[in-house]
Parts: sequence; C-alpha cells; structure tokens
Amino acid sequence: MLEKYPKDVKLVTKHFPLPSHKFARQAATAALAADKQGKFWEFHEKIFENSKSLSDTKVQEIAKELKLDEAQFNKDLKDPAIQQLISRDVNNGRQAGVRGTPTIFVNGKRLQNRSMQGFQQIIKTELQKKK
Repeated sequence: MLEKYPKDVKLVTKHFPLPSHKFARQAATAALAADKQGKFWEFHEKIFENSKSLSDTKVQEIAKELKLDEAQFNKDLKDPAIQQLISRDVNNGRQAGVRGTPTIFVNGKRLQNRSMQGFQQIIKTELQKKK
C-alpha cells in the first residue's frame, strides 16, 4: 500500500508489548534504542527472526551484528523517554480497544478484513472521502 499510494498513505508504528510475552517490553525498548542510531527496522526484523530466543544477551548480539555504538545503545536502553513512549503507546492502544498485535487502523478505523483486498478497499474508501 505504501508503494501503491506513496503520497497518500503513511505508516505509523505503535508499541503494544503484550504481558503474555515476557520479553516484549524489553524488545520494544531495544528497537527504540536502535532507532536513535537509525536502525529501528533492522533491529525490529532481527527481534522477530529471534523471537523464540530473545534475552538480554541476544539483544546485545543483535546490536553488535547491526554495528550499533554499543555504549550509546546501552545508555539509550535506560532512557526514561523510551519507557514513556512505550507506556503512551500502550495507553493509546487500550483506549482504541487494541487487545493483540498486530492491530491495524486506517484513519482511526480498525481494519477488519486484513487481506490485501481489505486494505485496498478501506484505503480507497478513505481516499474518496478526502476528495
């Protein structure tokens, strides 16, 4: 959808670490710490590739693999602003009725039909409203 509608569609990612995933909040924190060095998406992908073996050690291995400044990364892992951002995202998600991930919204409307056709239809509908 981003390629099809490059001027009309914007991707916004929010963090909603589920309590049932014991390392989810730490993973979100690490991805945001990596973002401070411009490596959010690379780190995010590595987290999902290693989701079954996530640990503090694995997070450090990923940081090394992505050639992050380790001292800065470890400092950023402790940045209270990152925790505030995650908490804000979680609160926003709860207010919007999010119960699991991924949950997708288009202009504030929850996407029910998560097929490509469903995406296209809701985007087309929203773009028609814009005109």
